[in-house]
Amino acid sequence: MEPAGTPKKLKTEKTSLRFTSTFGLVTIVGAVALVLATLFTAWTPGSSPGDQVFQLGFTPGPTAGSPGTAVSFDRATQVVGIVAGHWKNDSGAVCPDGLEESQVNLQIASLVQKLLVEQGYTVELLAEFDPRLEGYQATALISIHADSCDFINELATGFKVAETMINKRPDKSARLTSCLADRYARITGLGMHSASITLDMTSYHAFGEIHEITPAAIIEAGFLNLDRQFLTEEPQLAAQGIAAGITCFLNNESITLSTPNALPATPTVTP
Repeated sequence: MEPAGTPKKLKTEKTSLRFTSTFGLVTIVGAVALVLATLFTAWTPGSSPGDQVFQLGFTPGPTAGSPGTAVSFDRATQVVGIVAGHWKNDSGAVCPDGLEESQVNLQIASLVQKLLVEQGYTVELLAEFDPRLEGYQATALISIHADSCDFINELATGFKVAETMINKRPDKSARLTSCLADRYARITGLGMHSASITLDMTSYHAFGEIHEITPAAIIEAGFLNLDRQFLTEEPQLAAQGIAAGITCFLNNESITLSTPNALPATPTVTP
């Protein structure tokens, strides 16, 4: 016969075991709930796969507030790509005395890079057919060029800008173009020669190479004939105009004109 106290001892052991198992189960359930809560917080409903890739790589700039509304951000996360037109590929337009467009483009592009880096932005200087352009993701991409060195007529002066039409964020590319047009005109004093914007600009090759969510634009900084003195003797001013246009976009600054076409335009030029 077992001692009288034995059954009571077994009951105590079972109760202790049941309590230990229950406590462990509660702990596991709590941990799982914490993990799920973290995942749901990190996931934003309604975002497309492309948007998620962009958010992981770069900050696309201000997205909230109407134009002109100040938006705070970390400049170090703002990646800007600057293409020096024709650089490392060909000369571009060539003047009778040997001046090459690629030289002018590179000088202005390098100065734009310097101005933006001094302000704390990350800026990548890219060649015309830079291999990095394939799938390129950035807060903005701008390609810098100059127009013909041939004398067309007395109206062949001024700059022009165009945006990418192959983009998932056409509103951002349009705003980038508007900012460039507004600031460049105000700082350089040049008018916009919008009547001579060509398919070579609107269908610029890099627009089809970069990531479809990267806002992009191309600018012809001036004509190498009538605007030659400005382009070669005041490249810093041209760079200031372009840099100001980029920061206008990055900072969501207000612009005087709603569209680039609202700037003074010269009549259509025929060679």
